[in-house]
Amino acid sequence: MNLIKLRKYWYLISLLVIVPGLISLAVKGLNLGIDFRGGSYIELKFKKAVESGDVLPVLEDVGVEKANVQTAAGNIIIIRARDLSQKESGSLLQALREKFGSYELLRNENVGPTIGKELRNKALLALAIAFALMIVYITIRFEFLSGLAAVSALFHDILVTVGLTSILGLEVDGSFIAALLTIVGYSINDTIVVFDRIRENLKKRKKGELLDEIFHKSIIQTLARSINTVLAVLFCLVALIFFGGVTIRTFMIVLLIGVTAGCYSSIFVASPLWYDYRRLRGEGV
Repeated sequence: MNLIKLRKYWYLISLLVIVPGLISLAVKGLNLGIDFRGGSYIELKFKKAVESGDVLPVLEDVGVEKANVQTAAGNIIIIRARDLSQKESGSLLQALREKFGSYELLRNENVGPTIGKELRNKALLALAIAFALMIVYITIRFEFLSGLAAVSALFHDILVTVGLTSILGLEVDGSFIAALLTIVGYSINDTIVVFDRIRENLKKRKKGELLDEIFHKSIIQTLARSINTVLAVLFCLVALIFFGGVTIRTFMIVLLIGVTAGCYSSIFVASPLWYDYRRLRGEGV
């Protein structure tokens, strides 16, 4: 079985995941958190340590659902929720006082969506700069077509991750941007390993050896390394999803999706794309 000759099937599998994600994005969009759509920001300092997992049930009891709760040093609890009225905010603070005792109210304010727009623009700029630098680096180390293939695979990973995030209705906040950048870094590292082996085998190319055979052989030689690496990462992510607490669960789920997509693309998308780009340049044999 030649993996390169089966590349149309790998592309089809990717499309079967990406297209529903794009449809979901067009129909219902992303579930934007307070960082992007604005809302209420409450910061409290308790006299004793309070866990974020204990705060969430209290919020749900007073009708404040899908809130984001984080802990900070000094027994500080940070609550990000939808835009709360003065009455709702008062009920929430009273419920917290009854449950956990007295506290010092550090901040209680509404945050506008302006910050979210600025964050989104900076995130897009960061991705654009990262992609441009990757193309330059890979072009210097390999060739321009390999850089183009690598960045194309990264777009694949981002589309898969964003699309499934929309389908699953996961909340998108500042940590989502961090997850995307982490996924990009992981995926390009895995892709470079495969590309490095392809370059080595191209230098050792025997007379009459077909280009698709070289690419296939290179993928097979690095396949065990790619799978073992991603499994080690996935085991850690799954453990954190179940035992790491509510506050980081969404972040870990996004990473799980992206790392899986990154492993798939480095094996079944990036290398076949590099092969196709070389074929378009007239190097089909």
